[in-house]
Amino acid sequence: MASGGAGGGGAGKMADKEKKKKESILDLSKYIDKTIRVKFQGGREASGVLKGFDPLLNLVLDGTIEYMRDPDDQYKLTEDTRQLGLVVCRGTSVVLICPQDGMEAIPNPFIQQQDG
Repeated sequence: MASGGAGGGGAGKMADKEKKKKESILDLSKYIDKTIRVKFQGGREASGVLKGFDPLLNLVLDGTIEYMRDPDDQYKLTEDTRQLGLVVCRGTSVVLICPQDGMEAIPNPFIQQQDG
């Protein structure tokens, strides 16, 4: 029985290290008070001014506009929009986040740098 408790402590330390790595991969702080576009699971898309976020990718958007989809083709967006205002977006449903005013290339955080 005593050995079972010791194994659980080691797993907790490893989980703490993984959390630190996850936080450093995506830094949204440079997009605070800037307009971003967000795509969600299920095909919905919206844009708004990023007011806040957390490590789980829950987002707070202000002045949010949802881009409506074509009723005949769920994967095609129409010109129609609707105003949503202040919105809290659940991080588990976020698929893609991009700046509305253009793109910025970043190095791939998943490949390891090779020393020459």
